[in-house]
Amino acid sequence: MDTGLTNKVVLVTGGSSGIGAATAVAYGAAGARVALTYRSGPDRARQVAERVEQAGGEALAVPLDLERHETIEPAVAAVTERWGDVDVLIGNAVRWGTIMPNSIPFEEVPAEEWTAGLHANVVGNALLVKAVLPGMRANGFGRIVLISSGVAEEGVPGPGVYGTAKMALHGMARALAWDAGRDGILVNVVAAGLTLTERERPVSQEMLDSVAARTPTRRLSTAEDTAGLILYLGSGANRNLTGEIVRDGSNAARSAHL
Repeated sequence: MDTGLTNKVVLVTGGSSGIGAATAVAYGAAGARVALTYRSGPDRARQVAERVEQAGGEALAVPLDLERHETIEPAVAAVTERWGDVDVLIGNAVRWGTIMPNSIPFEEVPAEEWTAGLHANVVGNALLVKAVLPGMRANGFGRIVLISSGVAEEGVPGPGVYGTAKMALHGMARALAWDAGRDGILVNVVAAGLTLTERERPVSQEMLDSVAARTPTRRLSTAEDTAGLILYLGSGANRNLTGEIVRDGSNAARSAHL
């Protein structure tokens, strides 16, 4: 399969760990120029950049914090000054929030938590798209993949800020698909389920096994599995798929409420 990614400029937000890191390396292996952003931990980001280069791509680690909107344009500018316009945007960075699912009832969530969550995860991603879209339109090519979660559709008991923000990305992708499609720009959402990454999770092995047993394949996706899906959607091999929510195998469990 020809991905058409050789020397394409790819921006992966939240690229220093997990799905973001695996995605950055996958694009590097396809011959792309990969800028990966980090909010904290520059050393970890540089380690991922080294992996991208070892895989065959070029790499650049750039600071960006979706909560601090003033960091968005400088991050994109750093990429364009190095390589030119961004061809592929992977919106993977996320503000998890201080209130986790099932921790307190919905009605006890402070207004500030809603404001902060939507400010970062919705407005931040919108501003990021806004920063790269003119270059994509001018070049007649662009791929945007926004990373969502099964929680957005399935829901979990409790606060709801995270799931609401992720569901907003679905609406954003649909609007962008219509707005930018005639300019050669395809926009999709990957709704990931419970994904096995290098980070430790506060989830027991019993729980992981239980969720895996509910999937069609009887296993949970790894970060590399999900990265392969993101790679396809953000490549030239994707010729006309846009405005869609694509669910990985872990999400097929439809059991986020567990």
